[in-house]
Amino acid sequence: MKSGSLFNIAVLPFAVAVFTVIGFSDRAKAAIFSGSVNGIWGEPTPGEMDDNPVYDGVGENTFTWGDETPFENASSNQLVFEGSSFDATKGSLFKIGDLTYRNGTVLLGTSVDYVPLSLSLSFDKPTEIDRVFDYEFSLINTPNLSEDPELNADFVFVAQNNAKRSFTYGGNLYTLSLTGFSQDNGETSVNEFRVLEGEKTTAAIFAKIDRVSLSKTVPEPGLAVGLSVFGIYLISRKKSQKSK
Repeated sequence: MKSGSLFNIAVLPFAVAVFTVIGFSDRAKAAIFSGSVNGIWGEPTPGEMDDNPVYDGVGENTFTWGDETPFENASSNQLVFEGSSFDATKGSLFKIGDLTYRNGTVLLGTSVDYVPLSLSLSFDKPTEIDRVFDYEFSLINTPNLSEDPELNADFVFVAQNNAKRSFTYGGNLYTLSLTGFSQDNGETSVNEFRVLEGEKTTAAIFAKIDRVSLSKTVPEPGLAVGLSVFGIYLISRKKSQKSK
């Protein structure tokens, strides 16, 4: 298969997690972030039509779903996440890890619709600190009814993110944004990772660290992070105007 043919043109950020680090003396714009990433899959959510979901790999980096046994020489669907080490400055892209997707042939009603991925980031610069960010991946399993192979392709995208913590770094708030899937070392990225029926393909997941401009009031941990296809919006409460 031609890997580029299954990628959408739109370049969109598809998830965001908020993090910061307390008590650094260096200036924010000079920050260099480095460390490593690991990831494990969580308990999936079956779809409305999945009355007999079959899956394996909860708590591991390899997740499989769907019953392939009724089909001769078939394989189940599979996602494998391999984390990467990273070294990035503010605003630059860096690779979080590689995602390998195997599009198998499985029995109707045995799939799942969502599976969470828990990413553990271990920072060693500017300071040693561990943070965990949870993302939910949406799995689209097509019924393979078309004569066009690309219309029969299954695909995955990040459906939801839950920001677990927010911290400040040198008095500033930062965001860790997953910018998309890429197969050309981050030159281009897409928000959907599509794979043809019976194929197995790997794409890298890239991210970016940015500083966020906020008011003098620092948000409390657990601040909700809104996400739309047009961008990322941080919502903060404005101070009410004093009555005259």
